[in-house]
Amino acid sequence: MSGHSKWATIKHKKGAADKARGKLFAKIARQIEVAAREGGGDLASNASLRTVVQKAKAAQMTNDAIDRAVKRGSGEAQGDSYESITYEGYAPGGVAMMVDTLTDNRNRTGADIRNIFNKLGGAMAEPGAVGWQFSRRGVIYVDGVATEDDVMMAALDAGADDISRDGSAWKILTEPSAVYDVKAALEGAGLTVASAESTMVSSTTIDVTDAETARKILKVMEALEDNDDVQDVYANFDISDEIMEAVG
Repeated sequence: MSGHSKWATIKHKKGAADKARGKLFAKIARQIEVAAREGGGDLASNASLRTVVQKAKAAQMTNDAIDRAVKRGSGEAQGDSYESITYEGYAPGGVAMMVDTLTDNRNRTGADIRNIFNKLGGAMAEPGAVGWQFSRRGVIYVDGVATEDDVMMAALDAGADDISRDGSAWKILTEPSAVYDVKAALEGAGLTVASAESTMVSSTTIDVTDAETARKILKVMEALEDNDDVQDVYANFDISDEIMEAVG
């Protein structure tokens, strides 16, 4: 498996501790606020907000918390003002990374992101240096014990674009706005979904062939995602299941 989707699957298997879950909810709440502020609080007319709310529900965020975030964003309740900034950089091994942030202080956030890259053997890049190779897609991984026919029937009927084998799992590509609907259809068909997300997929990948480099890359991913202002981290690495097992 590759990039951010691989990382999402790892986190899913590890499970979310209360602290980690609280951090995730805080980040999703920011995304809801920004989507509501930019397009209004009506889910029917705001596709971006609808997608983020589906993401929140998939993460088991409560309806009350979602409603409060929507109201803050739409101006019905007081909330902070966040700016969306994407940073680009390289992790060890030449792996390209894009870092989406929502921040109320761009100087603080920029310094934090640069420090993480420098401290862990990576480097910041100029805007556009790596972004050209990424495009937004919905990516779903399904337990590989399922048959191809079962996965294909459930996924394609729900609007998926493509199905392929990726290591020990099935990889399904969708339009970003359809990812959670396709996930629900797969689960409704009795299939086990390992991860589902609207993410950035790279047109090129870096094959990571040793555990030490893999470990360094994942440390950068983890450090970036641990930052409160960071919403998502996308990368173009490809690490085999065998090396992931070695990394632990």
